[in-house]
Amino acid sequence: MTIDLRSDTVTQPSAAMRDAMASAPVGDDVYGDDPTVNRLQEHAAELFGYEAALFAPSGTQTNLIALLAHCGRGDEYLVGQEAHTFRYEGGGAAVLGSIQPQPIANQPDGSLALADIAAQIKPHDFHFARTRLLALENTIGGRVLPREYVKAATALAHERGLATHLDGARACNAAVAQGVSLCDAVAGFDSVSVCLSKGLGAPVGSVLCGSRAFIEEGKRWRKMLGGGMRQAGIVAAAGLYALQHNVERLAEDHANAAFLAAELAKIDGLAVSSPQTNIFYVDVPAAHCAGLAQALAAADIRVSMAPRLRLVTHLDVTRAQLRTVADVFSTYFQQ
Repeated sequence: MTIDLRSDTVTQPSAAMRDAMASAPVGDDVYGDDPTVNRLQEHAAELFGYEAALFAPSGTQTNLIALLAHCGRGDEYLVGQEAHTFRYEGGGAAVLGSIQPQPIANQPDGSLALADIAAQIKPHDFHFARTRLLALENTIGGRVLPREYVKAATALAHERGLATHLDGARACNAAVAQGVSLCDAVAGFDSVSVCLSKGLGAPVGSVLCGSRAFIEEGKRWRKMLGGGMRQAGIVAAAGLYALQHNVERLAEDHANAAFLAAELAKIDGLAVSSPQTNIFYVDVPAAHCAGLAQALAAADIRVSMAPRLRLVTHLDVTRAQLRTVADVFSTYFQQ
């Protein structure tokens, strides 16, 4: 059986999740008639402490909807250099929204220094783009933003007249890691995007949460971006099942990441980061990347090989399989 550590996006829906999808009542969601989509949106809004929520096909789309709803043409958002919305979403805010990103260097813990945020808020002067939004990400590279930092950063933004958005693709991981409720994990943000198809295990979909007025604006952008779906309850049922059954079990993924990291750290020549959630990094000597990739492939272990190797645990990887992974690494480097 393949052991896939490339990402937690590779998860397969469980038999129970597939049953929920097969039996989901459906309607035309563009008309607002799909009862399962409506139930998912209501449940997500309640879980995360917002007035309303919007289901969309992907986290890239929910993030883009948020940026388009918060910012106008020629406006700017503050964002980390490592953030997904800046680095890995095709420049959608600039291409489709004429929104200027103002990237800021991430600190080692994934945060943006408060002084750097303050320094990049533009004066009210027609020479500058209007700074409208602070966008943070939690988790980022598997790192969980400290709660006191989030409180201070969002307060600073609001004091300076900015809205706040959280790319919370793995916000549930952050909540579980910190032992707080989902509401507490996203407190301080005017909107949050939560991915259902990563560690939560749904095959597709994300939810965007915010005020009712914000979500109504978001519906228009979702339609414009091609995200309006018809009998979407079939996939929304998977997301609903994920939120109802797969949040607390994320702790297993975190424990498995800690186990594998500890085993790999025993191998001479490897530098291994200490995982906070389900993602960690292994520094592999460049001269060994090709050989290690071959050894892993021979054992049907899938990774995205690089000198800075990211490994991600998830619900389809067992502790026994991770023992196998550690053994393959160890055998290769012993040779």
